[in-house]
Amino acid sequence: MSLRCPRSKLSFLAALCTLVLCWLYIYPVYRLPSDKEIVNEVLQQGHVWKKNETAIRLFRKLLLGCCDPQRMFAVTRENSPLGTVLWYDGEFYHSHTVNNDTYELFVQESPVKAPLKRCAVVGNGGILKNSGCGREIDRANFIMRCNLPPLSKEYTDDVGSRTHLVTANPSIIEKRFQNLLWSRKSFVKEMRVYGHSYVYMPAFSMKPGTDPSVRVRHTLADSGSNQTVLFANPDFLRNLGQFWKGRGIHAKRLSTGMFLGSLALGLCEEVSLYGFWPFSVDLDGRPISHHYYDNVLPFSGFHAMPEEFLQLWYLHKSGTMHMHIGRCPKEPG
Repeated sequence: MSLRCPRSKLSFLAALCTLVLCWLYIYPVYRLPSDKEIVNEVLQQGHVWKKNETAIRLFRKLLLGCCDPQRMFAVTRENSPLGTVLWYDGEFYHSHTVNNDTYELFVQESPVKAPLKRCAVVGNGGILKNSGCGREIDRANFIMRCNLPPLSKEYTDDVGSRTHLVTANPSIIEKRFQNLLWSRKSFVKEMRVYGHSYVYMPAFSMKPGTDPSVRVRHTLADSGSNQTVLFANPDFLRNLGQFWKGRGIHAKRLSTGMFLGSLALGLCEEVSLYGFWPFSVDLDGRPISHHYYDNVLPFSGFHAMPEEFLQLWYLHKSGTMHMHIGRCPKEPG
């Protein structure tokens, strides 16, 4: 007796095969290089780097076409007037309609005017520890930092002391400062280390992050701080995520460092990255901590740091931006 496969089952299998082939076409399977392979690749490149003006202009044009960093990186009264619906980029089906209360919290227009000359984007990677890059970082015209990093004296030789823009994730406000529901003095005091800077917050990425972001804005304003809170425009974050997804980064969300690096490439004539090294060993194969100040690991699967690093490394090799890894040259005196 012969067995026959029902036509409905064959149709299902054909549809499943088509779906799998489409998935592989959109998200091709590839093997991410190991930490050791990436270290070897970096070592082979050596320390010689040459700026490529043509590559910089072309990449800036791509970013302008997808995301318009100059005009859209922050929510402003200009790009988000009353009645604008801001769709949260990190959550489906949640939005906020700009009303009188939130409109008053926005700056009139983007306060960062392009082109900026020399920008330094400082990540928090453990590769910065004992790097001696502090003076070099501080010489940049505009310095961006990620997620309220410590800048006490024990770190400044490696990471510098000046700041023009620093990001503040609402989760940090919740864990470190109890959502600013109690004493706000410790927060205001800790923020002084960032000087006269912009505090950049994803207020409209996840709904639970809106209130803490607004509290930061009110807290700094009430204290007479000279810092300006900017809310990241969710359209900019969403478009930037799609831009990089089309170039091989398939994380749930880009890291803060990747957002800032991209922003800098859209605003600056010359971009240098420091502390972007998401691997467990340095260039000599020695174990290093995840951050220059601790070894707390990120949530698994949320970001795709190695994929991000490879994309940034391609930009480094093409002369589009300069990625500093390891020690910076000692300066005379």
